[in-house]
Formats: sequence, structure tokens, C-alpha cells
Amino acid sequence: MKTSLGVHGKSRLSSVTTAVATLSIAGLVLSGCSSAGGATTSSTGSQTDSGGKITVWVDAPRVPAADAFKTAHPEIPINIVQIDSTVGATTTQQRFAQFDAAKKGWPDAIFFPSNDDVAWASKTGYTANMSTDTPDLVAGYTKTALASCYIDGAYRCLRNDAAPDVLWYNAALFKQWGYTVPKTWAEYTSLAVTIAKDHPGYISGFTGDAYAPNRYLWASDCPTNVSVNPTTVQINLQDPKCTRAESMLSTLTAAKALSTDGIFDADAAKVGQKLVMSPGAVWWGDYLFQQTWKLPAKTMQASPTGLSWDGTTAQMGDEGGGLWGMSSHITGKELANAETFMKFVVSDPAWQVKLSTGLPAFTAMQQPWLTKQASNDFYYDTAATLATFAPAINTVPNDYSYLLYDTGGEWTSTVAKDLAGGKDFATAWTDFGTDLVAKAKAAGYTVVTTK
Repeated sequence: MKTSLGVHGKSRLSSVTTAVATLSIAGLVLSGCSSAGGATTSSTGSQTDSGGKITVWVDAPRVPAADAFKTAHPEIPINIVQIDSTVGATTTQQRFAQFDAAKKGWPDAIFFPSNDDVAWASKTGYTANMSTDTPDLVAGYTKTALASCYIDGAYRCLRNDAAPDVLWYNAALFKQWGYTVPKTWAEYTSLAVTIAKDHPGYISGFTGDAYAPNRYLWASDCPTNVSVNPTTVQINLQDPKCTRAESMLSTLTAAKALSTDGIFDADAAKVGQKLVMSPGAVWWGDYLFQQTWKLPAKTMQASPTGLSWDGTTAQMGDEGGGLWGMSSHITGKELANAETFMKFVVSDPAWQVKLSTGLPAFTAMQQPWLTKQASNDFYYDTAATLATFAPAINTVPNDYSYLLYDTGGEWTSTVAKDLAGGKDFATAWTDFGTDLVAKAKAAGYTVVTTK
């Protein structure tokens, strides 16, 4: 998950096959997988086959997935390399640029540190066409769950977990204070302002992390990441779907209803103890509330309705739900073993049910995972909470694309920074819009305000 779990930390790259050892960037250029080229771009040569040994790159939360594969498939030799797991980091992209120049060194499979990474990985020809390489796996997802992997007419990745937002609320406090669970974004805004006024220090959301624009702007279907064609994007913060989110956030920040911290900040666990409600990904329940923040059991609950803008249909954002990619530069036994790895990490219960903290995106694994979560009985009403997770996938607007610019990174460098520094939301919003358009153009896109 960071992906959807979004685990932050210092940049690192270490082997975890049998013992932890630091690898230099120079060593990686010469190692990684044994591929010497690829068949998808003119800058690379023919596909290669090392004879079966594969190298996979994973962030810290996915190391258990790779280790579980190693245990399940001792017949397949594998190198497991742990990479930087910071959302928005560029170290992975920089290393791939070196591999592209050397025409060798690419990992056979990777868990992308940021979902946006799939944009450059696809553009450079690294990502295999999963539509043809693993059509049975593609067929195991709903179209909505795998929508972000559909790039220029083909599925270029496989999703690890589904990360739709639900409305989380502290049901124990709601009962104690006599509040009614909001069903619309307007009701959420009004109640959040009331909570901030009547219970100073208690909060109804976070603005300081890279998932905040997903949480609020994607939920409003605000055009920040709309792909018109491979070279053109739509960005228009004056669109009514953006201005309604802007107005809401302006009201909430002025009332001090939202924390300026991010959900992964050092103080987040302390701040989280005062969380009354917030839109947040389904993985917040297990990973944030239970494992990281250690909130009291039998307090948190997910609303069965989500939040709507028009009073009818719920519309929520999406935070993470990490992506697995496979190299297009391999063939033969190496390709076959990489495909076996991909099948394991997206559809085998040894990872997706027993170890993963997020709702599997692969449909057949969802109910077994939910059954396992139910046995823990952490939530105020566990059965009712878990029942909201899978349906929430269909509340997420599906025209959001992962692109060559990082919207979350621009948010943290403008909005989060400005609000933490005491600036008003209007200033932060202007800075965000200016920076976002500039970064999109710098990435080579033509920016339009309408499709």
C-alpha cells in the first residue's frame, strides 16, 4: 500500500535475499536482472533469457511478499532488492535511466514506489503488456479496480490492493457527543467545523501528505490528472468540480478542522488519537489505526454510504493501492518465472490473504481477506465496516490517470508547506495550481483546460 501503505523513510537499496547488504548504484547498473535489452523500444536490443533467475525490486512493506514467493517457489532462483519507499522519490526513475542507457540491468519485476512511476516506466518501454503476457490475471480484476493500469490501449501493470476511500469516523465519540454520520460532503464540512469549535484539538482530516489531493480533489473529480491523449493533459482548477473542493478545504482549514500534518508524519500517531472523522483509504483501518497509530479497539467505523456531492451517489477518492510491473526486456525461462512471480503477488493467498494489510484488488482474494479481517474484530462494528470496503471501489471517479508529473508531490511542496507555515488556503491553492501546470509542461505535456 503505500503505495497504499505509503511507508516513508530514508532512501535505501539493500539486498534481502539471504542477508542484508548494501548495493551501490554502480553495482546495480551492472547487475539487477541479466537482461541486455528489450524488444519494445528502438533504443534497446533483443530480449534476453538468463536461464530463469529473476531479480525483483520491492519496497519495505512488500519484502514479505517476495519472501513468501521464495518459500512457495524454491525451484525459482530469485534476488530480492529492497528499494526506497518514499512516495514521490525519483531514485528509482534515475536508476532506470541508467539501465536504459546501458541497455541492461532492469529488474524483472518491480513494486513501484509511487503509482505515478508506471507512467515513465510505460513511456520508456520497460513495462510488459500484461494484456497479452498474463491475460488470465488481467481477467481476475474488475475493470474499475485495474483502470489505472490501462495505458495507451493495454494493461501495463497489475494492482496489488484496492485503496478506495471510505468515510472513517470514531463511532464511540459520535455516540458520546450525539452526532449523526454525514452522508454528503456538505454535511461533512458542516460537522467538521462544529467539532473544531465544540471540541478544540479534535480533527476531521489531514492535509499534509501526498495523498491529500487524492482524498479531496480526486473525490471531487477535479481535473488535475486527466489524460486527453499521450501528449496532452487536462488541468483546470477553475472547473466547478475543483472549486467546490477548494471552497470546502478553505472552510475546513480556516476553522482548524484539519491537521496540517500528514498521515505518515512523526507526530501522526499522536494527532491520530484526536481523529473524529476523515475520508481515508480502506487500508487506514488495519495499517494506520490498528498497527501504526494503535487506536483503541471498538472505536473506529466506516460509514456505509460514503459521501456524495449531489446528495445521491457517493463519490470518494483513492489513496495508493500499489502497482506491480514486469519487464518487457526478457523472454524464455526468465519471462516464465517472472510471470509466475506476478501471479503469486497478485493472486496467491500466501501473500494477499495471510500477510497483506490492504483489500486485495484481485477479485477472488477479497472475500478470504475480509474473512480474515473479521476474525480480528477491531472495529466498532466490524461486519458493517468490512462490508463497505469492496463496494467503495465503485465510488472512485475513473478518469484519473497516473502521469509524468507527481500531483501529490506538488501538493506537499505547495499546499502542505503553505498551510504548515500559516498561510491561508487561497494562497496555497494558487501556488499549487501554478506549480502543477508548470510541472506538467516541464514533463512535456500540452496542458488544456477542457477535453
